[in-house]
Amino acid sequence: MAMTRIRITLEGVGALDEWRQAARGLIARAIPPEAVDWTSRRDATDLFADSKGLSGSAPLSTVQAATDAPRPQEAMPSFAVPRDFITLAEAVLCHSDPSRFDLLYRLLWRLRGQRDLLADVSDPEVARALALAKSVRRDAHKMTAFVRFKELAPDETGSDGNRRRFFAWFEPDHYIVARTAPFFERRFNDMDWIIATPKGTAAWNGERLSVTHDSHETVPRPNLTDDADGLWRTYFRNIFNPARLKVKAMQAEMPKKYWKNLPEAALIPELIAGAEARVREMAARAPTHPPAFHAGAGRKARENVVEGEAPPEGTIEALRSAAASCTRCPLHCNATQTVFGEGPDDAKVMVVGEQPGDQEDLAGRPFIGPAGRMFDKIAHEAGLARDVLYVTNAVKHFKYEPRGKRRLHKTPNAGEIRACRWWLTGEIAIVKPKLIVAMGATALTSVMNHTEKLADHRGRFTELGEGRTLYTTVHPSYLLRLPDEARRQEEIARFRADLAAVKEAQARL
Repeated sequence: MAMTRIRITLEGVGALDEWRQAARGLIARAIPPEAVDWTSRRDATDLFADSKGLSGSAPLSTVQAATDAPRPQEAMPSFAVPRDFITLAEAVLCHSDPSRFDLLYRLLWRLRGQRDLLADVSDPEVARALALAKSVRRDAHKMTAFVRFKELAPDETGSDGNRRRFFAWFEPDHYIVARTAPFFERRFNDMDWIIATPKGTAAWNGERLSVTHDSHETVPRPNLTDDADGLWRTYFRNIFNPARLKVKAMQAEMPKKYWKNLPEAALIPELIAGAEARVREMAARAPTHPPAFHAGAGRKARENVVEGEAPPEGTIEALRSAAASCTRCPLHCNATQTVFGEGPDDAKVMVVGEQPGDQEDLAGRPFIGPAGRMFDKIAHEAGLARDVLYVTNAVKHFKYEPRGKRRLHKTPNAGEIRACRWWLTGEIAIVKPKLIVAMGATALTSVMNHTEKLADHRGRFTELGEGRTLYTTVHPSYLLRLPDEARRQEEIARFRADLAAVKEAQARL
């Protein structure tokens, strides 16, 4: 007796419910996989794309018998499907392989008696399904990485103008639009956008995410060039590291098929061709040892530590002498010398900075470099005399990164700040200032003994206990780094106002 074959025609756009409804009907009637022909209206290889077949719960239709297998006579009892299978099916159904429906139904049929089937990755059908799912996930990942939005001009939006609108074109291998669209909804929730692909379109209008599966296979790639292309090229050029270039690995992560829609991809041939020359340039700029006088200054500083009589205990001089041989953190290994605080040991105001810079490290005195000179200048304008202040740093050794013959400042980390707080606490205990001025986040963290946001304390007086008050402002080095002149002058004026507030507080002490 010949088996009557069943043909199921689905839309084939990656919808789990569509396939599951049809599969349930087949399983309930105990129809084996070899008796089912699965087709899709979307697949190019579908010979029955224009024909009507079974979908959902419609009665099973029949075509001419094609095998000699007997047709089942009894319905099959229902059974629970492992969650892992549902997850696998959600991915596999998005693949463009026309055999995906049949493959999943074969696995479902076998799961009746093999509950742990999916754990057997050596099984050919399981391995095939896992490979299809991996390909879909990779395609979805590439979509999130390589979609480039272009802003539509106002006359193209048709909107009320309250929200900007953007358009993107992407060419996926599989039916992943519905699967990936929620990512873009979360990531770009504050703008209206449309992502068109040959396999469907996703759109977000600020209230609703809509996905259509209209085929755009014949739609040519639109012309999507705008001013943002230059920003993408600048960004890519700056993150490109010729020393780590591996062409095959780069093309695996950024396949050539996506290049035509990526403005930065036009730079790739040029960057690859010039990689070797750029590596040589980078090698020429590699760090070298600082000039010899740095080492000489360090030797002189160490010799001074052991010369002369020990200062009286409990004085700033005694604390300074002890700090000169500090090894509480690794920073002492590369610094020229310890840079301790200076000023009256009974000063009412103590100013705490971050750490010594290059010039301070060589001279052994705080606040004499560019940032120190700026502090002196603005403090003078605010009426605050430096000679009545005790000035010091939260960290006493210079932390830097060698760059040729230069030593570039590096911000101390939490461990280094914590280790050096021993000395700052000693300075505070001996000087007994009524007002401490913390300049910068490092100084604020050290004084407070825990991390605080500078913006939360800037320009504010905070009681510290024991009749002591903290005032917080920025470090003058911040002002030196601002590239915009107008912004820099604005921040300088604000820093001057901060120091004027310190002057007023000093007069009341």
